[in-house]
Amino acid sequence: MNTANQNFKPSEGKREEFRKYLEKNGVMDALTKVLVNLYEEVDKPEDALGFIRDKLALQAGLETYDQMTEKQQAQETKIQELEEQVAQLAGPPPEEEVPEVVEEGQPPPPEGEEVAPAPVEAAPEGEAAAPPAPEAEAPPPTEAPPPAEAPPPTEEAPAEPAAAPEAPPEAPPA
Repeated sequence: MNTANQNFKPSEGKREEFRKYLEKNGVMDALTKVLVNLYEEVDKPEDALGFIRDKLALQAGLETYDQMTEKQQAQETKIQELEEQVAQLAGPPPEEEVPEVVEEGQPPPPEGEEVAPAPVEAAPEGEAAAPPAPEAEAPPPTEAPPPAEAPPPTEEAPAEPAAAPEAPPEAPPA
């Protein structure tokens, strides 16, 4: 029988060491308070473990499970709203044909020629969009002559850029 007592004592020592650890870190007090609250509840909750979890979270200064669930649902709703707003600001999908815009006073384009859609500027949230500023009429495009071809470099000397003319040396003061 002496051997059984020897095996039991190390286990008792570990148990005592663990109890001191829990007391030192405030776990025993927190659990005792939560269990007393549960005991004193007139209407016992159906989910005792949920009650204990939420009370411990409040004692630790954390959000409860219900608070985190509500917060997550609110964030998911906000994400959905923002995704819809992004889709609206991005404009119509590429499959849809954008109507052609012809400026006032301009003749309609000849058939077969496309007109670029007018740019749409997004106003910052909470501000009304300003009317577009009147644009100055651009001169009609002119065709530039084709660039002249440079003669190929000779083999005698490598082609180097021309140096800027040097200024004449200054005369010494008299």
